[in-house]
Amino acid sequence: MSQQAAREWDARYVASASLFGEQPNDFLVRQHGHFRPGQRALVIADGSGRHGAWLAGLGLQVDAFDVGPEGDRQARLLDARRGVQVNRQVCGWEDWPCWQGYDHVVAIFIQFSAPEERTRLFARMAQALLPGGHLHLLGYSQKQLSFGTGGPKDASRLYDAALLNQAFPTLRMLELSQYEAVLEEGSAHRGPSALIGYVGRRDA
Repeated sequence: MSQQAAREWDARYVASASLFGEQPNDFLVRQHGHFRPGQRALVIADGSGRHGAWLAGLGLQVDAFDVGPEGDRQARLLDARRGVQVNRQVCGWEDWPCWQGYDHVVAIFIQFSAPEERTRLFARMAQALLPGGHLHLLGYSQKQLSFGTGGPKDASRLYDAALLNQAFPTLRMLELSQYEAVLEEGSAHRGPSALIGYVGRRDA
């Protein structure tokens, strides 16, 4: 991700006291049964830290990254308030150094990538999983354009069932759900929203 994009995200975090809130997304919380203390998790684009801090609070060893220094600063403050430790780094996904050895990869609202870049990112996410590991992915579906309550305005960056059915050929799909929900996640994700979630498992 470009330095310009990092500056834009920093400006968004500075402008809002709580851009995406401090509580984990409900879709991830519903996966609670998959998480075990001591497992390793990678959180992609963790922003101000809500998902990494939650997983660390469950006893997982968490690595997380985000492109903007301001989001990282807020995330570290959240970790301190929760009394948890998360290994955080400021970088884009292409600069993250370790794409292997994880029991979980968490990717909640990471729709910053154009299709070609997204294909490469998705491949890295699947590659990062250990046998038996799980991928937890949530994003806005195509219908979100009619709601206009968050997410990208570019339809090519939104998800649909056909895309996610084909996106992770090395994983066994455990869940693919399209649904609508009223989000109350900070100032950026508020109101009726069209969502799609995917959970996949690496069997070998």
